[in-house]
Amino acid sequence: MRLRRKPADTDVDDATTGETTAAAGVTAGGPAEETDAALAGPYDVDELPDDDVPRVDLGALLVAPTADKELRVQVDEKSGAVRAVLLAADGGALELRAFAAPRNGDLWSEIRPQIAADAARRGGTATEREGRFGTELVCEVMVTRTDGATGTQTSRVIGINGPRWLLRATFLGDPARKPEAAEEWEEAIARVAVRRGAHAMPVGEQLPLTLPEGAQPKAVPAS
Repeated sequence: MRLRRKPADTDVDDATTGETTAAAGVTAGGPAEETDAALAGPYDVDELPDDDVPRVDLGALLVAPTADKELRVQVDEKSGAVRAVLLAADGGALELRAFAAPRNGDLWSEIRPQIAADAARRGGTATEREGRFGTELVCEVMVTRTDGATGTQTSRVIGINGPRWLLRATFLGDPARKPEAAEEWEEAIARVAVRRGAHAMPVGEQLPLTLPEGAQPKAVPAS
């Protein structure tokens, strides 16, 4: 497994987010032949079917790489902690994070208004739509790029409640702006497995992510 520095001119995320993160690409082989089971997720790791889909173990998330998307991790420059997992390609990206949730609750319904309020605070909008995984949010906010220019960033945020976890998937670029043409990206979410662990955690706390064994990313600021 080989890690590559994230290109500085990537256009999948124009935002200056305030998080100093690093992104490194994990290159791996293409996916196994698709099966119905592989597209029925996302899964709890304890209920993962025998679908022959190779997945990279990143701690709380097991993610299946694909031949046409680069698997990356965002690493905090100061702490070295892995903050998110991304699948990236020309024109788009998918960010994945998982959070602790109540056993029988609906955390996604609780945090959607918070995401919408944050978009409004930043002078943007958040619109609900129904998608493959239920109610989504399409957010549009004004951002300042690293070159000083301003523009509108569109993101599409999906929340999926699992057993004591919430998977939050955020599309950037084309899969956010054109959800009707994002089926292949959504299938990537369906292949994800979440490892919650048995230990107690506060509701809403992010589940810990780890680098694959032997991976040594180089920190770069988020674009």
